[in-house]
Amino acid sequence: MKKLVLIIAMGIFLAGCAGVKQSEYMEHNSHYKTWSHLGFSWWGFKNVTDKAAETSTAEKWWGISYARH
Repeated sequence: MKKLVLIIAMGIFLAGCAGVKQSEYMEHNSHYKTWSHLGFSWWGFKNVTDKAAETSTAEKWWGISYARH
């Protein structure tokens, strides 16, 4: 029974590692681009201003944007 649990746990762990690699998450050097991005993500998103929108575009907080067709 212990071996079965260990094998299942290893399978889940390896599947998770494969998912992280495919998402390219580990290639990011940080989760937030700047301190202002951190502040916006924690509490500023509730009241978005024009200045915050301009800052997010200028600092490329959201990475590459793809147009939806």
